[in-house]
Amino acid sequence: MAGKIREKLRTLNPFARRRGTAGDLPQPLPADPDQRLVRVYVEGYEDVAFWRGIFDDYETDRLKFEISVPPRQDLAKGKRVLLDMIPESSPDLLLCVDSDFDYLFDGHTEQSRLVNESPYLFHTYAYATENYLCHPPSLHRICAKATKNDTLIFDFEAFLREYSRIIYPLFLWYAYSARRKSERAFSLIDFRTSVRLNYLDLRDNGQPTLEWLQRQADKRLHALEVHNRDWTHEVRLFGEQIAEYGVTPYNVYYFMQGHTLLDNVIITLLHAVCDKLRDITTQRINMGTKQGVALKNEISNYNNALRNVREVLLDNEHYKDCFLYHKLQNDIERYVASLK
Repeated sequence: MAGKIREKLRTLNPFARRRGTAGDLPQPLPADPDQRLVRVYVEGYEDVAFWRGIFDDYETDRLKFEISVPPRQDLAKGKRVLLDMIPESSPDLLLCVDSDFDYLFDGHTEQSRLVNESPYLFHTYAYATENYLCHPPSLHRICAKATKNDTLIFDFEAFLREYSRIIYPLFLWYAYSARRKSERAFSLIDFRTSVRLNYLDLRDNGQPTLEWLQRQADKRLHALEVHNRDWTHEVRLFGEQIAEYGVTPYNVYYFMQGHTLLDNVIITLLHAVCDKLRDITTQRINMGTKQGVALKNEISNYNNALRNVREVLLDNEHYKDCFLYHKLQNDIERYVASLK
């Protein structure tokens, strides 16, 4: 009786462990002897799709890549785990990580030296994969896919250029604090609080929201300069140094922390724009000639076609014209050429 109860509970809970069921799982297909299989380890499950989309461009009949998290018994993942695997990396075992600040800190920290000099470790150049997903020229396409409405009502690129200009001085203070390994001046939490967007007023392409952000940023910058006068000159010099790596006042969104950008800025913009696009479509439907049941069915069909905008964003692959992606592309192309 007890055995039957346990079996019933396993049926109700698909995650319950069963003894002796390993053989029930599908096994990998036999390796093709004519193909070279390269294993690619990434930081986490959410990174598999991103790197799969990149290595897709380099697969051939004779070269295949298999993307996964590190196959460890303790299930440990993350950048530190991959950095510890650098001695094991080879032409047949690649490691792929977010750059974080390691690209900008090139040579100033031990970790940045590891990331930038290891031949079989690829890094994003942008802060993280999320920064590519939020590539400004692709954001209108995200809204169109989510709402099924391709009407252009907001210029994401123009807004984010101005957003970047406003937060650029704060970014310098935060990044410099990180390089100094000192949060006494400006921590990540402080930076996130200072640059997040709580709302988007669509009037004049978001100008009221940008004016609000400018006031907040000015207050924070003034406080930083007053309380850390000895750092002011150093921060300015730091800005000149990282300009050599492509950082400008108008593209900080590629170099700031990815989750801060996605969760506290871009999602706010996308939700506001998508809400209006859905309203436009619904109004068009209601102003049509259909009435009664036919109208309800039309609205129902439209609602069923909608997609979650965050899910569409996480599937975004329209970032390959970004100048930082071209650096990653060049690294991978050199590696592929070395295999021939």
